[in-house]
Amino acid sequence: MHAGCERPSGESLRPAERQGAAIALGSRPEGAAPAAGGADAGAARAALEPRELSWRFEAGPFGPTDVVISVPASPDRGARFPVLVAFHGRGESLKGSQRGARGWLDDYLLGRAIARLGQPPLAARDFEMYVSAARLEQVNAALRAQPYAGLIVVCPFLPDVLRKESAWSEGAALADFVVDTLLPRVYSKTPALGTAAATGVDGVSLGGRAALLVGFARPLAFGSVGSLQAALDASEVARFAELGAQALRQNPRLTLRLLTSDEDYFRSPNQELSAALRERGVPHALSQVVGTHSYQFNRGPGVFEMLLFHSRVLRGQTPP
Repeated sequence: MHAGCERPSGESLRPAERQGAAIALGSRPEGAAPAAGGADAGAARAALEPRELSWRFEAGPFGPTDVVISVPASPDRGARFPVLVAFHGRGESLKGSQRGARGWLDDYLLGRAIARLGQPPLAARDFEMYVSAARLEQVNAALRAQPYAGLIVVCPFLPDVLRKESAWSEGAALADFVVDTLLPRVYSKTPALGTAAATGVDGVSLGGRAALLVGFARPLAFGSVGSLQAALDASEVARFAELGAQALRQNPRLTLRLLTSDEDYFRSPNQELSAALRERGVPHALSQVVGTHSYQFNRGPGVFEMLLFHSRVLRGQTPP
């Protein structure tokens, strides 16, 4: 455990005014229909406006670790939200802890995605044009039936670790930090629901690899485990599948989703992992969407699919 090792900074909440909130909540993309609901819809959108906490843990699992938390600024002081731990990709690992921790907010435009989810319908440009007409209509139909209700998104810095054989021990150390140190602080310092069933973990590329390692190492701490274009190698598939099978035996209520895309260069090992999980009788979903393995994907399908999936699953609802 790493209890007592953190030195929090930026303790007060502040508006997220960086690139991630580049689209104002009162605006909509050109040509998009206005959101229905009038004043009530406006209040709902305002409730989702993200604010930030910034913490630094001097003795993180691999050295000093910055964490940025996006918190819905709900006007209802009694509102509580599910928690999603979201790991960034390798590009942000090379930027250092402070900048890297902001990957989802500054590089993948998390705040923009949250703003758009609060004022549907979404358009193809929101997905950086990486979306089929059928998927876009499916997402908008789901948002019409049940508006996006918000998540607390916890973004830890992830250095360029988890390589080859060392990945298993490093993944366990990362999981212990997340579950034993980071999440208890999130539960106590934010309006979190604060239960395992309302907590998820996800990430993109290297971060998707991390999410699987963390979720499989500590399955009782989570209600959902996801990955986006997880950086996997074919030689590791069987071991990941065994860990997944063990995790689901420990926590049969855990919801597992793998997501890849038609131009993802990790597509094959993700498909192979899905097949290996099926062979072992492990319930999970494999989503295959449109897009490259790129920043454009992260800002489009990556961020939207991640938020939509966990915001529904962690409330006991069916994802679109």
